Amino acid sequence: MLMLFSDRPDPEIVFVRRASTLRRHAGQMALPGGRIDDVDGGPVGAALREAEEEVGLTPHEVSVMGELPPLWVPASNYDVTTVVATWPGGELDAVDIAETESVHQYPVSMLTSADVRMTCEHPAGFRGPAFVLPDSFIWGLTAHLLDWVLELAGWDQGWDRERVVPIPNEYMRD
Repeated sequence: MLMLFSDRPDPEIVFVRRASTLRRHAGQMALPGGRIDDVDGGPVGAALREAEEEVGLTPHEVSVMGELPPLWVPASNYDVTTVVATWPGGELDAVDIAETESVHQYPVSMLTSADVRMTCEHPAGFRGPAFVLPDSFIWGLTAHLLDWVLELAGWDQGWDRERVVPIPNEYMRD
């Protein structure tokens, strides 16, 4: 996965909404990324290749800052490595609508606002961080990673963790 920050005073982070026709995690908000192919040489190569395929990112414009430790995701049984990088910024668009329904770029100032930070509750009882934005709902692994990076960067503004919202049905498709 690629957590991509624009190189601006109020950096924007790039997210994708996965196509609603996909078999797994259809319609959910995510960071660009995917499986490592033999040609990738590792997580960085995979993240850059996938971001180019999904949102049209030009890899040579990217400055890789590093990788977060791999996380095992029980729901998919994958180890996920998040690559953190910057790029000059600009508009990105869905390249293949069969894979990526839309591209969203949100400034850090919006993502750290207590107004959009909540705890979501899955029908199975799972609770975790969520970001409730005007045109999207970020939860699950993506919200955990975002929450973690905002805290690591010192951008976390604090928020009411007792404000619990259900996950909207449109974001619950497997």
